[in-house]
Amino acid sequence: MGKFYDLMDRELRIRGFAEGTRKLYLQSMRCFVRHFMRPPDELTAEDVKQYQLYLTKERRVSWSTFNIHVCAIRFFYRNALPVTWEVEQIPYQKTGRRLPVVLSGEEVVALLEAATNLKHRAILMALYSGGLRASEAVHLRLEDIDSQRMMIRVAQGKGKKDRYVMLSEKLLATLRQYWLESRPDPWLFPGPDRSHPLTRESLAKFFGRVREKAGIRKRAHPHTLRHSFATHLLERGVNI
Repeated sequence: MGKFYDLMDRELRIRGFAEGTRKLYLQSMRCFVRHFMRPPDELTAEDVKQYQLYLTKERRVSWSTFNIHVCAIRFFYRNALPVTWEVEQIPYQKTGRRLPVVLSGEEVVALLEAATNLKHRAILMALYSGGLRASEAVHLRLEDIDSQRMMIRVAQGKGKKDRYVMLSEKLLATLRQYWLESRPDPWLFPGPDRSHPLTRESLAKFFGRVREKAGIRKRAHPHTLRHSFATHLLERGVNI
């Protein structure tokens, strides 16, 4: 896409889009342009419809992937390269509804016991006991753990909002043990370069290894612990 890639990237950054969303939009738009092998300023509304048909009939993408492509194309032709044709007429695909995968209490215990690396166990416990998203857990800092109030401060979570979540006694004990062993600073869960946090990709990789070691066959991933946290609270009658 050349200059158009840079133009779209600029508009996404100006509007404060999350890093993951920005990458998805740019990749989706790149696939759209590459499909026709023509610059985006030469493509028309009819080309968009042909591409949507290609996604549906040939690539057979899921409705969620289809709609990501639509969001990216709409954003590009609305903000990066405004066009005369009606961008809002680009249709979305009807969305489905899937129940999330949820681990049982026994499976959560098995997962944590399989995580013999203390750092890995600590972050998995944080994901579950705090109902955190992966991006929120890896960006925790030492000062976010408030042992006086037994709260965890989540800074700039989804929607760039701050919030507090509960800090369990078991998690606090594990974090103290982990801190004495590793002395992380400033990130609670640093990556190989201690000046940067652990990446979500690294978290997903070791989660997969621990899941297999625990003998869990469900298609679980780090976000599954957040779903499990909420489900278990509801099952216990807690007003979430």
